[in-house]
Amino acid sequence: MSIILGIDPGSRLTGYGVIRQVGRQLTYLGSGCIRTSADDMPTRLKRIYAGVSEIILQFQPDMFAIEQVFMAKNADSALKLGQARGAAIVAAVNCDLPVFEYAARLVKQSVVGTGAADKKQVQHMVKMLLKLPASPQADAADALAIAITHAHNCQNLIKNHK
Repeated sequence: MSIILGIDPGSRLTGYGVIRQVGRQLTYLGSGCIRTSADDMPTRLKRIYAGVSEIILQFQPDMFAIEQVFMAKNADSALKLGQARGAAIVAAVNCDLPVFEYAARLVKQSVVGTGAADKKQVQHMVKMLLKLPASPQADAADALAIAITHAHNCQNLIKNHK
């Protein structure tokens, strides 16, 4: 059994999703968003770090999965995203969690079946895979999709080592 925390980093909105994996069975434990309304980046990073730390304390995950930085159209956006990722990763590492990183295309491929899936498709498949009554908020759905991708990746590693 593993508890996996997935993070969809953002400097203003960081999605999180927590699932339990027992063999091939995935169970939803929780999800949501860390909202950082501050104007200055240091305060936003502090809130991301504190929020992720609180989620780790609450859910006690065994693994931490996060989306890799992709090349954004805007260099400033990419830098802010990288800083948000860093704050979340430091929170995980401070709690001795192993960190796994996944490209957005791989997450979409793993959950929807195509690396070009849009947010609505990801939300729908996360809802179906975790048997949720409603679609989660978009950033929370992305975070759950990252956790699901890690669960699938772990399952494939186990299968390939037999």
